[in-house]
Amino acid sequence: MTHLKLGEILIHQGLITEKQLQEAIVAQKKEKGRIGEVLVKLGLITEEHMAEALGTQMGIPHYSAKNLDLLKPQPDQGLEKTIPAEFAKKHCVLPLSRHLNSLTCVVHDPLDLLLLDNLKRIAGCEINLVIATSTAIQGAVNDFYFKQSNDGSPSMLDRAVERSYTQSKNNDLTVLVKEDGGDTAELSLDKLIAKAEEAPVIKLVDLIIRQAIDERASDIHIEPFENKITLRYRIDGRLYNIPPPAPHLHLPIISRIKILAKLDIAEKRLPQDGAITAKLENRSVDIRVSTIPTVWGEKVVMRILDKGAVPLELASLGFDAKQIDVLRKALAVPYGLFFVTGPTGSGKSTTLYAAVSETIDPTKNIITVEDPVEYKIDGINQVAIKPEIGLTFAAALRAFLRQDPDVIMVGEIRDQETATICVRAALTGHFVLSTLHTNDAASAITRLVDIGVPHYLLTPSLVMIMGQRLARRLCQKCKEPYEPTKEQHGGIEFKSDLIYRVSGCEACKGSGYKGRMVIAEVMPIDDTIRALVSRGADHAEIKDAARKNGMATIFESGLRLVEKGFTSYDEICRISVDT
Repeated sequence: MTHLKLGEILIHQGLITEKQLQEAIVAQKKEKGRIGEVLVKLGLITEEHMAEALGTQMGIPHYSAKNLDLLKPQPDQGLEKTIPAEFAKKHCVLPLSRHLNSLTCVVHDPLDLLLLDNLKRIAGCEINLVIATSTAIQGAVNDFYFKQSNDGSPSMLDRAVERSYTQSKNNDLTVLVKEDGGDTAELSLDKLIAKAEEAPVIKLVDLIIRQAIDERASDIHIEPFENKITLRYRIDGRLYNIPPPAPHLHLPIISRIKILAKLDIAEKRLPQDGAITAKLENRSVDIRVSTIPTVWGEKVVMRILDKGAVPLELASLGFDAKQIDVLRKALAVPYGLFFVTGPTGSGKSTTLYAAVSETIDPTKNIITVEDPVEYKIDGINQVAIKPEIGLTFAAALRAFLRQDPDVIMVGEIRDQETATICVRAALTGHFVLSTLHTNDAASAITRLVDIGVPHYLLTPSLVMIMGQRLARRLCQKCKEPYEPTKEQHGGIEFKSDLIYRVSGCEACKGSGYKGRMVIAEVMPIDDTIRALVSRGADHAEIKDAARKNGMATIFESGLRLVEKGFTSYDEICRISVDT
């Protein structure tokens, strides 16, 4: 039967009719997908049916839902080093065993010849294929790569999670699931607090936070669904699934976090924000807590603000020597506007803190207004806004001007009132630093005009605008050198004969990256740009003028870091707006 087409096999198995096959062929011509994928999308067959039919067609063993216990890699063969975790997760592939000069891998698409070639190259041997559904493979990949600690043994969190599934669900918790208001929450509150204060729950929450800090995570996500909860860490900008606790512990865990963050544990219908201070051996770590109600219960996100893991110095963030020199000259100006721009998650606040730290001087009065205060810095007066009592950015700024400031940092400019006060403060002898959400440096001027700041006020007040992104650093233990060609990189010719790409090892958990760095474009405001701003030029004209004056764009700055071996070309293409 191996000579038959996939559609014919499915008809022979009685899973589809000839008419349904013809309908799928018509849809295939429009969607340009494979016939099996189209049939699954149309709901005519399941993913399991397609995997079984592909196995039959190609003579490849098929591991069905009934024998998923076979999706367990052989121990002590170093398979996690043979196929890195990042590659396995990205391409939905799992190594199962190695014998002599062959590696057996399970895949969901045996027709992907490029994947097969890459597997041969990475493993350095022949590849034997087994087929299973993508869902089953991803689950097995998570179990194999992410359930073990560095020495191969289960981590403390893993063991705590496993124990959570063996604990019996107490009947007295069932009433807590109700979200229909009334007296349910009040009646259950005592029980809920008691559960949250139990030793296993306390230990579990502590381990979740501790492991996140140890793995350099920036955020912890705890998300409820109908029959499960998910636990995810954001590491170097990417979310990774962590084995979650048992579903019946969702409420006690959320309640424990709320108690630590001084939130109202009885309130489950409205979003809440709070903060936790975690004490480690030699430092304190601030954690911002945010809860929102979902259809299956409360979701919690904890933002980890570890000053010890993020050096608040320009030289440590990734700026090159030339950029640091330009930035320091701008920061030495006695008055004016200094902006850091970029999308959410681009590291603007961290750069702003590093810039403000450069201005610290016993002879200067430095005040910040933030939402919230992310890092506490000695020598700076920091204020957190509280809109519920009228302490907004604008209200704080008006008060600041009566505090005899030299330097003012505003966490973010969000409206015309705040922007106008910042501009007028800069024009009256104060140095003002802030952030804007724009794609690049030149777009910041257009954004300020759109907000409502007149050109004639911007022209004399602007000192510096920089745009930035965060790029992942190549793992220094496993990065792989190669000789670049123009064909590989869109005609770009590198100055270096060798650049580096990802490989994957135990130190970086198979991702090929460890840590992040700033990729920036630094745009000083000179007379040429001021003239363009004054006549209302668009951001493209301003950007061209800045480049003529020597500004390297984010993409160009990234290429220099690729040449130095700090990151990969693929990573620069991913984060750059120029490609």
